[in-house]
Amino acid sequence: MKVTRRTFVSATAAGVAGMSTGGCVIPTIHVRSPYASGIPDVETSTLVNDLHSQLNPTRVHAIVKAPSIEAVTGAIRQAGAEGRAVAMAGGRHAMGGQQFAEDAVLVDTRSLNRIERFDREAGTVTLEAGVQWPQLVAHLNESQASLDAAPQWGIVQKQTGADRLSLGGALACNAHGRGLALKPIIQQVRWFDLVDARGDLRRCSRTENAELFGLAIGGYGLFGVIARLELQLRPRVKVRRVVETAETDGIIEQFEARIRDGYLYGDFQFATDATRDSFLQRGIFSTYQPVPDETPLTPNPTRFNPEDWARLTFYAHKYKRRAFEVYSTRYLATSGQIYWADSQLSAAYVDNYHADVDRALGSRTKATEMITEIYVQRPQLPAFMRAAAVALRRRGSNVVYGTVRMIEKDDESVLAWAKERYACVIFNLHVEHTPEKIESAAGAFRELIDMGLAHGGSYYLTYHRWARKDQVERAYPGIPAFLAQKRAHDPEERFQSTWYRHYRDMFGG
Repeated sequence: MKVTRRTFVSATAAGVAGMSTGGCVIPTIHVRSPYASGIPDVETSTLVNDLHSQLNPTRVHAIVKAPSIEAVTGAIRQAGAEGRAVAMAGGRHAMGGQQFAEDAVLVDTRSLNRIERFDREAGTVTLEAGVQWPQLVAHLNESQASLDAAPQWGIVQKQTGADRLSLGGALACNAHGRGLALKPIIQQVRWFDLVDARGDLRRCSRTENAELFGLAIGGYGLFGVIARLELQLRPRVKVRRVVETAETDGIIEQFEARIRDGYLYGDFQFATDATRDSFLQRGIFSTYQPVPDETPLTPNPTRFNPEDWARLTFYAHKYKRRAFEVYSTRYLATSGQIYWADSQLSAAYVDNYHADVDRALGSRTKATEMITEIYVQRPQLPAFMRAAAVALRRRGSNVVYGTVRMIEKDDESVLAWAKERYACVIFNLHVEHTPEKIESAAGAFRELIDMGLAHGGSYYLTYHRWARKDQVERAYPGIPAFLAQKRAHDPEERFQSTWYRHYRDMFGG
């Protein structure tokens, strides 16, 4: 399992007894299974929230489970007859309010999860949009377990923070992973079927309903429910993990060298202890190099066990220097291990992990982490990181985890966030759930957005709604036109969300 911005701060199924390590006192931490969903199988309340930040409590009118495309169509038509708005959700990890709307009908797509066809000749898979990544990966592995002939196929990329995320949600936010030379996921989408505001099913591709193809991918559910899609796979390849310590100054040159040498994936996870010179300036650089198919996989590879993850969760919040020491030592020990490229994309995530962290920290106030993702021109990354370190120290922000990844330019989606070959910088901030602390985090993120814009970049709309109007206009000058296209395709505004209402009101829609 690869450590990510979320798995670094969430542990797996175990308990760590009170202990002291290197002067760091570790209280007993009960942690939950990464396979247990925080969403009840039977929901008796219409109050919903996102799983990670838990800063989006929303009272919907009703929750409708949709086990078939016909059920999705029926729910939309019924909502239309009643004059109600429709929102949609899968894994419920979006943090910007895209999946909920007050008093709306919430279409729960988790049971829309059939994998319909795996074409081994073309290397494509057709599936319903409620399928989550673990189900797809397991299906591909099981379907090819007895096949010796090449090529075998695997997924190209997925979000890095968690696994139990729906494919429809990945398209709705135009997600990306840690590919070194990949565009966002729109690059792998062949076509999708969209249930529109009238309840009609429309096939969207680069040649059929092409305008909707570019609007709905990265359109946050505002043009309809993505119900079915065809995803392009890649031939499976083995990779060698190469891990080293690195400095922010020079890391872009190292990324570019790895890209020229054909490495497929990688990221740079930076130190988060604001009391040290290494804060945002030093980190662990992990990349994945293709190797010949005959190279044997590493048997029993070195991994973090459940106790390790629980300990790191606590260290990341309270003893950051120790967290980096433990993590870097263990991760450097994995250098040279051989994996299937698609298997190293997985990332277990423990729902509601922060409740256990709060207890371990003795916190009297509920807290979680909120994420922001800032884009900068690649040559300007070191200057941005120096400025960010100064600002975050001044504000006293608690950076729990952070990483740098690469993205290629997206020239297909209408509300494109990857407008250039950016460096993507992810910050996970600890946020106590009080008005003052939430505003403090919002202020920190707004300052980071200002810095990203000043360094030729932008930011990701997915994670929060805290940007000022002038920041939104600079980062996404096309958003008024995007909102106008939404109303043209959905004049009754059947599909709504907290996110949509926020930006509609911001731009006077």
